[in-house]
Amino acid sequence: SAINNFFLAFDISLPFHYKARQKYPIIMKLLTKLAVLSLLSSSATAFSSQPWGTSQKTLNIRKSVSQPLYAESTSSGDDVCTIQILMSDTGGGHRASANALRDAFDVLHPGKIEVDIVDLYTDYGPFWPYNDYVAMYKIMAEYSFLWDIFYHFGATPFGLWLNEFLLETFCFDSFKKCMARPSGTTDKRADMVVSVHPLCQDIPLKILSDLDTSGKSRNPTDRSTPFATVVTDLGGAHPTWFNPGVDKCFVPSDVLYQCARDRGLQPSQLIEHGLPIRKGFWAAEAKPESDAEKMEFRAKVGMESDLPSVLIVGGGDGMGGIVDIAKAVGDKLGSSANAPTYEMVVVCGKNENAKKTLESTTFGPGVKVDVKGFVYNMDEWMKASDALITKAGPGTIAEASICGLPCMMFSFLPGQEAGNIPYVENAGFGTYSGEPNKIAETVTSWLANPEKMKAMQNAALEAARPSATLDIAKDLAEMVFEAKKSHATSA
Repeated sequence: SAINNFFLAFDISLPFHYKARQKYPIIMKLLTKLAVLSLLSSSATAFSSQPWGTSQKTLNIRKSVSQPLYAESTSSGDDVCTIQILMSDTGGGHRASANALRDAFDVLHPGKIEVDIVDLYTDYGPFWPYNDYVAMYKIMAEYSFLWDIFYHFGATPFGLWLNEFLLETFCFDSFKKCMARPSGTTDKRADMVVSVHPLCQDIPLKILSDLDTSGKSRNPTDRSTPFATVVTDLGGAHPTWFNPGVDKCFVPSDVLYQCARDRGLQPSQLIEHGLPIRKGFWAAEAKPESDAEKMEFRAKVGMESDLPSVLIVGGGDGMGGIVDIAKAVGDKLGSSANAPTYEMVVVCGKNENAKKTLESTTFGPGVKVDVKGFVYNMDEWMKASDALITKAGPGTIAEASICGLPCMMFSFLPGQEAGNIPYVENAGFGTYSGEPNKIAETVTSWLANPEKMKAMQNAALEAARPSATLDIAKDLAEMVFEAKKSHATSA
């Protein structure tokens, strides 16, 4: 009866797939039940980041301090230390964060820290669905009602307990093989473990305890190997990110600091530096570009030197209705004059159909249009632009703030990215709309108002954390060096 009531609740509370249920009632009900039965218990939290507790109040917590960008940590190791970073490729942000931390270690302590980045579920999941999270992510990202179902269930007390129970029952032994394997060029397992994924806290902590005590305990308090979480969401986060058993938890924002406190983490466990981002965006401090610097970036990417510009991005996977938005913005800007007055750059990512469609579209004479596919120099494109139209992904928002870019957000994943919208709006450097014409009108009004653009640019820079990646890496390096030193002393 509980299962039937569960499905009944879905039937009456999912207005977002009302049309589909009306057109294909039997098929939609079967699909929903099949999806819930097969995936709910095991993957409800794999992709979600719930913006529970999304109060934006200011907290007196640790912030990054101004210091030389590449100053090395005061500690050093006599030999190589190894760090295993656990993640899953459910979206590009987790691996991007892991790669950013690896790059930071290489800059701060070249040759001293070896990093082992592992997609724990894809590489070590024992069977479906655990070893197929990436494919499931793509399906749920496309059909957001499925995402919403699993997200909400995964954040309930029962969903959290069930997921923890099933992971420990089915995945403990296979995940243990991963965490026990030799790390880097050594013949020993990692000196420290870092998680950059919400489903890589609970079970890894228990496995470390099992390994450290030779199978006598799974209690995280009995382990000796240091463990840290680096949260890669921004304005909201799923409860599974926050486990009181970790040594340190790095959060990117005030709201996630409070989420962690609500889950039982102590202030001594929490450090707020910002979001780990790609190396091209690192800086000692956030400051506006000079006219000469912006002209240099525009020349480098082939943009006009003197036209107000907007950059439209759909993410590396090209999701998010980028064609309709680009057409609306291009039409609005193109009708502004008889000669190019504005410039619009559209980065379609891996969406080849969108790229071909926009390349064949004719726009008015008032706008110069440049359509790109997947680019590897997004930092240069952002630094060359004046405004950004994007989905509400945490990494893109963090990078945009460093570049001082006003942000128009046009889509978000239910739960995972919903908290990013008030994060940007409350900070004063952007807004949200899902309507292409509204987006076009708003961005055009921004570009036509230099005072408005300047105010939003300053607000973005105020929210920026350009040294976050290096600050996090410095603290993690201190942890692993100290752990290695303590282990050598005790041995």
